[in-house]
Amino acid sequence: MPHIPPLPLLSRFSSRQQRLSHVFLKDRLANARSYKRIAGYFRSSIFELVAEEIAGIDKIQIVCNSDLDPRDIAIGKASRLARETALKEKWNEGANDIDSLLHRTRYKHLYDLLREGRVEVRVVSSTDAPFLHGKAGIIENYDGSKSAFIGSLNETREGWNEHYEIVWEDRSPEGVAWVEDEFKHLWDRSVPLPDAIIEDVGRLSRKIQVELKDLSPMDVAAAALVEAPVYQHGEGLKPWQQAFVGMFLEQRSTYGAARFILADEVGVGKTLSLATSAMVSCLLGDGPALILAPSTLCQQWQVELKDKLAIPSAVWLSNKKVWLDPNGHIVKTRGAEDIGRCPFQIGIVSTGLIFHNAPEAQTLLQRRFGTLILDEAHRARRSRGVTVSGDEPNNLLKFMREAAKRAKHVILGTATPIQTDVEELWDLLEVLNNGANHVLGRELSVWRQFKTALPILTGEKEITDEIEAWNLIRNPLPSRTENPLFDHIRSDLRLRKEEHYTDKPITDLDDFTRFELRDALSEQRNGLTFFQRNNPILRHTVLRKRSTLEDIGLLDKIAVDIWPSDSEHLAMFEGLGLLTSAEFDAAYEAATEFTVALRKRIRSAGFMKTMMQSRICSSIASGLSTAKKLLDKRIQNSEENEEALLMMESFPEIIDEERHHLERIVHFLSQKLTDPKLDAVFYFLTERGWLNLGSIIFSQYYDTAYWVAKSLTARLPQEQVALYAGASKSGLFYGGEWRSVEREDIKKAVRDRTIRLVVATDAACEGLNLQTLGTLINVDLPWNPSRLEQRIGRIKRFGQTRDRVDMLNLVYHDTNDEKVYEVLSKRMKDRYDLFGSLPDTIEDTWIDEIETLEEHLSQFTERKKQANAFDLRYGNTVQPEGAGWETCEKVLGRRDIIERLSEGW
Repeated sequence: MPHIPPLPLLSRFSSRQQRLSHVFLKDRLANARSYKRIAGYFRSSIFELVAEEIAGIDKIQIVCNSDLDPRDIAIGKASRLARETALKEKWNEGANDIDSLLHRTRYKHLYDLLREGRVEVRVVSSTDAPFLHGKAGIIENYDGSKSAFIGSLNETREGWNEHYEIVWEDRSPEGVAWVEDEFKHLWDRSVPLPDAIIEDVGRLSRKIQVELKDLSPMDVAAAALVEAPVYQHGEGLKPWQQAFVGMFLEQRSTYGAARFILADEVGVGKTLSLATSAMVSCLLGDGPALILAPSTLCQQWQVELKDKLAIPSAVWLSNKKVWLDPNGHIVKTRGAEDIGRCPFQIGIVSTGLIFHNAPEAQTLLQRRFGTLILDEAHRARRSRGVTVSGDEPNNLLKFMREAAKRAKHVILGTATPIQTDVEELWDLLEVLNNGANHVLGRELSVWRQFKTALPILTGEKEITDEIEAWNLIRNPLPSRTENPLFDHIRSDLRLRKEEHYTDKPITDLDDFTRFELRDALSEQRNGLTFFQRNNPILRHTVLRKRSTLEDIGLLDKIAVDIWPSDSEHLAMFEGLGLLTSAEFDAAYEAATEFTVALRKRIRSAGFMKTMMQSRICSSIASGLSTAKKLLDKRIQNSEENEEALLMMESFPEIIDEERHHLERIVHFLSQKLTDPKLDAVFYFLTERGWLNLGSIIFSQYYDTAYWVAKSLTARLPQEQVALYAGASKSGLFYGGEWRSVEREDIKKAVRDRTIRLVVATDAACEGLNLQTLGTLINVDLPWNPSRLEQRIGRIKRFGQTRDRVDMLNLVYHDTNDEKVYEVLSKRMKDRYDLFGSLPDTIEDTWIDEIETLEEHLSQFTERKKQANAFDLRYGNTVQPEGAGWETCEKVLGRRDIIERLSEGW
């Protein structure tokens, strides 16, 4: 045999002299038993495996740089979720449709390698491995010999052939040991590549782009969203959100019209469930969608649609009588009548227009809609109570009754369908029933009578007589898919799918079916009677509780520590409120006297009182700004309060007595050079270390938010301070200098941890996912617990790296704010369920006499218990049937989606 000289201990390779793809790794890996590799960026590095000769290698380990912060790599359940979300987002940053089409075979090969188990890929943080090109590896042969290499090997075979690359191979024991030690150091600090990424590799290898006509209605949502931002950012719709869309589509198929009250608890994420349903309905050609929401939520809706679902919508600006597109551009109109000509399929309109019975409301009632959504639907109600004469529905409830008749699908979103009286639930159900009497039935249906239906639902009255039961079943008659008994009833009576009522007697039923009915009536399951389990209210009202989702592991259980704390006294606080100055106290008194004077001649002075107190309690800057603008008869931007704008359109000139009080406010507040709220913010950020944990600071007013951000950049000149607000108002302060910045850029910087201090307004908070921040400061406190829950939900969410977060609530001492907060705080003792015993909205009338607020809240708690006695049970709707949407392989093109949803009304 010819003598084969041993390989030298050191070998050097250059693409200038050799084709490295042929002369180096191909040869070295041909007889390898194991292969350890330190690589570059994780997305391209794992594709490099496909180009290397690894088919016969028993064990392959590759460690690569993920560009993640070390806190995202940390061990623990919460950290794992954050890491997987961040890695999925990083993975998708390098993805494109062309690559997955041209290299489908490479994706398939890579997926097979990763699923076989012989290949293990792990990632390290940017601190442990801040490299992009420093690459090395160790190859071990079956005879036990090893070699190590270091070089600039590019990640693709094409790169090896076309780029200048160099490799230094070292076969000496000390050289191999040195590289192995480096590999072990990184491997020990690394974490596995998430299964979600591995499965996405497989999905991309099988992905095909389809048209709407190629999909069944049940598959449209997944095909439209799997590559939308909500999934590309590693989040996705949660299982219970997917399940609701499935229920929407099922009712659409069964009844031809979906009618729901979505009563998921605050913080569970109703908006995405509602928005996705509207999107799917529009894509399926059901007709345009109208979303009605309080003015302060309209832009939040638009942000959610754009940032999460990547779909266009328009918001109606009532003060300008124009539509606003998702990029903040005004779409010119002929005037108020063009509210009926939205430039996109989805239009968002403030309920303030409906409450004020503006002419635009009548224009909307002349249109037909595919989907009608009312957010915060508890606002549509009757006036009830001992002190209230009559039983008159308000303008919003009147509007919804009429609009529902002209809409195919109607969804009412509210976390508290029962705000003051259980009967309010029936007001909402009657809205659903208008134009779709399969909901509660025709006239004389027992289910439409609150007083007769409630005892059946609570179990107080048990129905055992089959004749009485038949009267409940036949009007409305459920679909055959709901229960086998209903299937047999429909078959016996030969009823068509679209028939939801029968006047046939029970004697027309088969004997076997009647036996089934009697048997069902005598049986209780989990302590519930037949009609507690099978009734129209349950059929059309969906409620998922946060505690249920936490118990089954679908939501993280994250504690919230509230400051100021009973366990620690801080010198700047007196009780729950911040100590103020004589100047502030005088200004607050002047604000009260202004509203007293105003009430002498203006009926709407109560609203002005609420607004003035809220603004002056927000910050000294906001109180000063508001007083000055009232003197000039100007009001804040519509981002904050469209109802105020509507009121100011007819607001009379300020008279001398009122002007005097406003001038006093300006005089006293102008003397203050600092604000105790700002001092408290700075103290917690610096002395308590909250800045190191990352902090989000909220205000309901833009002027307060801007003032806080500007003040903080003066005190923290080396810190980036982001201002996250409505369209065209977001930006960044650094060293006292301001730059306008897009909201998406702020969110990305926060996710990448390059920004750790954000000041935000409520109008923009719905678009924020800030689980990298661990503390929250409320500069002011809106009196609605749902708004507070939305704020804390920005950080207390899926992927939060801390298992408990901190919240600081700031109110001035001896103000109405402090009195309200004192009452609320007594009910916020459960660190895991701050708002469980609070209503979604606190009525203004409850606050007018602060002494009665506790009584009203206690009454609410009792009513909630009464409602929960028949517990709107939807535990079986928190998990969708079939595979999750993230695995969808049939994908709708983004252009097709945008074109369809850009069709005007």
